[in-house]
Amino acid sequence: MKKGTIVIIIASIILLDQFLKFYVKLNFYAGEEHNVIGTWFKLHFVENEGMAWGWKFGGDVGKITLTIFRLVAVVWGTFLIRDFINKKFHKGFIICAALIYAGALGNLIDSMFYGVFFDSTYNIHNFQNAGVVAKCFTGGGYGSLMQGKVVDMLYFPLFQSQFPKWIPFWGGERFEFFSPVFNVADASISFGVIIIFIFQTKFFKKHRPVKEPVIENTDAVGNAEVG
Repeated sequence: MKKGTIVIIIASIILLDQFLKFYVKLNFYAGEEHNVIGTWFKLHFVENEGMAWGWKFGGDVGKITLTIFRLVAVVWGTFLIRDFINKKFHKGFIICAALIYAGALGNLIDSMFYGVFFDSTYNIHNFQNAGVVAKCFTGGGYGSLMQGKVVDMLYFPLFQSQFPKWIPFWGGERFEFFSPVFNVADASISFGVIIIFIFQTKFFKKHRPVKEPVIENTDAVGNAEVG
């Protein structure tokens, strides 16, 4: 696996991810939704603090801590992928590692810079900037460095149904599959992890050392007989 190929894969995912995020951020207000294919594939603009499922982690200090952790992980991942290539790991595994790395880097860009790049964000608690479409590079961001929110927009509500009443806690409640809203970076990470899990036996197959044939020293035997 050539390093140039991995760089192209990572760069392609980053460009697609950031293009879609910028497009949605500059053209949609928070909560705006548009059908792409029927009613099962939509663009639905939401922002979150950067953790899975929109969870938060300790306010502003927690947000900065999470961003720093991601930054360290991405830097470490750079050397790790290079090591995988140099040690000639399975091609499929290296590609999956590149997908995970690209996804992590894509969301890191949001966390690092979006608070500085964009002038507004939506605060769900006080409806600040509700219905407002953000502008970019105006000189006044909605946050500081490392305090940006991750932009999500891919939404696949394939079907809705209702839990049977006999199910504890959720009985009778409606549910939707697939309800999470995510982005290209999230999809890249998930795809890489799933493929590694499915093909782990193939990716990490142990190679048995090949035994070299034993070559007898016929000259020594012949000399011993002559003597």
